[in-house]
Amino acid sequence: MTIPATPSPATSPDGDVPRPVVAAPPEAVPDDVELERLRAEVATLRSQLAQTRPRKPAGGGMVRRTLAAILVALAAFALVTSVVGLWAARTTLNTDRWVATVAPLPQDPKINTAVAQYATAEVFQVLDVETRLREVLPPQAAFVAGPITGQLREQVYNTVRNVLGSERFQAVWVELNRQLHQRVLAVLEGTSTLISAQQDRIQIDLLPLINQVLRELSAQLPTLFGKTITLPDLSSGAIPENLRLRVEEQLGVTLPANFAQFTVYDSGQLWAAQQAVATAKRDLVLFVGATIVLLIAAFAVSPRRRRTTVQLGIWLIIAAVTITAIVRAVRRQIIAEIPSGAYRDGVDAAVTTVFSTLRERGTQIIWIGAILALVAYLVGPGRFPVWLRRQVRRGAAATWRGIRIGTDVAATRGPGFIATYLDPIRIGGIAVAAVLALILSSWTSLLVIVLLLAAYEVAVTLIARRHDDSTDHPATPPATPHPAT
Repeated sequence: MTIPATPSPATSPDGDVPRPVVAAPPEAVPDDVELERLRAEVATLRSQLAQTRPRKPAGGGMVRRTLAAILVALAAFALVTSVVGLWAARTTLNTDRWVATVAPLPQDPKINTAVAQYATAEVFQVLDVETRLREVLPPQAAFVAGPITGQLREQVYNTVRNVLGSERFQAVWVELNRQLHQRVLAVLEGTSTLISAQQDRIQIDLLPLINQVLRELSAQLPTLFGKTITLPDLSSGAIPENLRLRVEEQLGVTLPANFAQFTVYDSGQLWAAQQAVATAKRDLVLFVGATIVLLIAAFAVSPRRRRTTVQLGIWLIIAAVTITAIVRAVRRQIIAEIPSGAYRDGVDAAVTTVFSTLRERGTQIIWIGAILALVAYLVGPGRFPVWLRRQVRRGAAATWRGIRIGTDVAATRGPGFIATYLDPIRIGGIAVAAVLALILSSWTSLLVIVLLLAAYEVAVTLIARRHDDSTDHPATPPATPHPAT
């Protein structure tokens, strides 16, 4: 390798002072040549960038995006429908869950009023109170039979309401609904005897309620029946099979065939609805499986899964709102078949209670869809998500710095502050504990408050004493060793 010779500095004419050598200026490059060189360099860089950039799907990209959008919309509606089907199977077609759902119904004022009106009318029908009064009253006093009957009706009505709202009747109500629901399931197979679901109506037997009301009336008005009656106490929840026969024997009357048969629904659509529920129960597993397949297919076909996730969240909201609107329309149609007044209000309140869990599931699906769409959008490459993430990072960093500064300040100045204002700090802790004790009145919360207050008082006292000790006895700095002489 040849090393170029370094030019030696020129010397002055007298041979003493060297003079610097001035290099010749580089040969100027024409502007056209430089422009062409830059263009060629830009073209080369673009070619390299095109080779490293992932290629977008060519012909099938639009088809895949469209197919993924259709599949994810179908999957969203199928998912919401599956939730409704699961709710129907687990709540309305499961006796234990059904009993737990309808157990609080007697405490609802509207339901209580509707059932009390119906039971009062049934009791007066079988007792025929006004006729009995006219038979025992002298002809001159026959005119008071009507007012007395009205007063007795009011007393019977209040008795029915008290029986419905009592804790003793709760066991009867639970067992009655358990038997009713078991026979409702039998209705779907055509073997029910207590509830008759035909092409035109469904009826529920309320004779156990009438039995308890008659027992209360016998204790309150012994002369109302003309004799002492002994009816079985159903407070334990056990309902005898021959209850109708025993009521007839004690009252000395023959009960009508439809006595205490409360018609809940009166339309031929009930039969079709029951058959649809039975079919949905049988096909529910297949439907849920199809929903999962649709979701997997949508994400497998999609070229942009983040966008598909956003679409899934939006479609979940749309599907939940749509199914909710359909359920409400069906509910309004069912309620419209009930005569207006207390009966319609009672059935409306009962349906509202039964469907409360389904409404909660619909609300949860709407929130899940909104969160899913929002998160999938915010992690994307859009301008707003990128700006928002940058601001969040900056805010988190600033917050962390503030926490560190605050921690340092609290560690250095906190003990001194506590030692200076120890008594007000103690009183403040007691005041906060007193307020919490008034708000949280349970024994467990009171115990927790007392323990926390004791720990707080001990902690501030120890911190103050430690600070005082360190102030009174400052640490002696180590002695500086003297240099050796």
